[in-house]
Amino acid sequence: PINMVPNGDEASTSHNVFNKRLKDAYFDASTSFHDLSNVHTFYQPYLHEKKWTKDHPLHKIIGKSVIKTKWIFKNKKDESSLVIRNKARLVVVGYSQQEGIDYDETFASVARIEAIRLFLAYAAHKDFTVFQMDVKTAFLNGILKEEVYVGQPLGFVSKQYAYHVYALDKSLYGLKQAPRAWYDVLSQFLIESGFQK
Repeated sequence: PINMVPNGDEASTSHNVFNKRLKDAYFDASTSFHDLSNVHTFYQPYLHEKKWTKDHPLHKIIGKSVIKTKWIFKNKKDESSLVIRNKARLVVVGYSQQEGIDYDETFASVARIEAIRLFLAYAAHKDFTVFQMDVKTAFLNGILKEEVYVGQPLGFVSKQYAYHVYALDKSLYGLKQAPRAWYDVLSQFLIESGFQK
């Protein structure tokens, strides 16, 4: 489920794009909103976080479809429901992907509740300390095996290369194969760290 932009009643009273419900949560360049300060994180500041390579001419992409992207806007609130941060996330319109063309595998294993209960019971029996962690933006760290091309995001279309697309190196939210790509990276790390399947 995609988090939609809250309506004006739920948002802060200051005037910004987050106070208005956007049609299908798309960033609409034709609206009066032109302040891209909330989407500045779209750029890749560090080489190790490289998510795509650019400058792929559209006419040279043969046998692959170009997947659209869209912006999802969300307000982050504190305990008293005051907006503390406006967030923008670039996502892929994954429902347009075709199995066998844009992706092969989507499966990623998930722990069954029985396995979790057994693990916790064993840890309690042995008096182990159990730690829990959350990997922020986990799906953005999955390395893609397939060639995946996405269109230039609205608001960031190059005037010089308007008919070029991006080739993804790592997954983005919304890709059908994002869970599998993250699972492969995590699994490889755990095995290299001495864990076994």
